[in-house]
Order: sequence, then structure tokens, then C-alpha cells
Amino acid sequence: MPQDAVAIKQTLSLAPVIPVIILDDVKAARPLAEALVAGGLPVLEVTLRTPNALHVIAEMAKVEGAVVGSGTVRSSLQMGHSVDAGCRFMVSPGASPRLLEAAENHPIPLLPGIGTPTEAMTAAEYGYSFLKFFPAEALGGAKVLKAYASPLSDITFCPTGGIDLEKAKTYLALPNVICVGGSWVMPQDAIDSGDWKRIEALARDAAALERKLR
Repeated sequence: MPQDAVAIKQTLSLAPVIPVIILDDVKAARPLAEALVAGGLPVLEVTLRTPNALHVIAEMAKVEGAVVGSGTVRSSLQMGHSVDAGCRFMVSPGASPRLLEAAENHPIPLLPGIGTPTEAMTAAEYGYSFLKFFPAEALGGAKVLKAYASPLSDITFCPTGGIDLEKAKTYLALPNVICVGGSWVMPQDAIDSGDWKRIEALARDAAALERKLR
């Protein structure tokens, strides 16, 4: 079966911004997740780009109110590891047919990444109506998604890549954008210094963004 559209929509609807987290320090996982959740951003995407990413996911999943998913998922093996670590959803940078087929064998929904109308149409043929637009800014940004709204009217996007607070406002004003992904809410220097209050404040600003979903 294709993705559980209801489940992924519910997840993506929880906040206008999904923090995209690249973290290897397991000790920082819980306080970082607690700060983001306290600031109003409960949906956390932890990318599988570091050796300890799965351990980070497992720690963040223990935080009350956190909805943790894995990012940069590129294989069925990583999907299985994501489920075992306690993920509630998965995000991929692309949408190859083999990856979409593999997702059918796992119990949590996938948000596939696309960069062109052809890729979006391919994912739609597999039953996906919620897609990640990546890398958003490098591919033309909000203007491209605005152009997609009419010919791809059955698809809703989560743009990710190169987005900051101001750019997020432009994306969220589009009727086919449900949320955005970004890392500006957790500056590396704030993580390194353990400045969780600063991260909580940045998360609160992001959580207050308005969206115009159709």
C-alpha cells in the first residue's frame, strides 16, 4: 500500500516548521529535543548523516511531546533501523521507484523528496500526495512551488533546503505548502554551548509563523 496520507498529514500539520537535525552528540539529543518541543516545534527530523544518528533518534523519542522521524533515508535497511529506533515517520532526499516500493513494507509513513514535476508525478503514481521539495532554494524556491500549484494541484509540499525564518514566511504563504524544513532554529554554536534557551526562543518564533494551506 502507498503511504498513510492521513498519518503524514497529521504529523506535518503539527507545526509550520520541522527542524532538520544533524547531530552526533548523543548527550545533546534530549536537551535539544526538549528545547524545540518547549518552543512549539514537536516534529523533529533527525538525518541519518552521522554515526550516532540512530542513538540520537532513540533519545529524542523519549522526550514527551516529541514526534521524531529519520531523514536522509535512502534504503529499506535504513527504514528498518528507523522503525527500530522509534521513528514515527521517515524523510528521503529523493523518490526512486525502488525506495517507494520499499516503503510499502514498513509501518511508518515516508515523505519522499522530489525536485522536478516528473519526480512528483512518479511519486503521485505510487499514491503519495505529500512530498518534500528539496533542495528548495537551489531549485528555484517559492516561485517554483507557486508554479506547481495548478498543474500538480493534488500534491502538497514541505520545502526544505536553504530556508531561514524570512524565506519560510514566503513558502508558508503558498496554498500548496503545509510546512517547511529548516535548521536555522538550532545554530551549531548554540548546540555546542548548550544554550537551550536560545534554541527554545528561536523555535518559538518559528512556531508562530502562519501558513495558508488550501
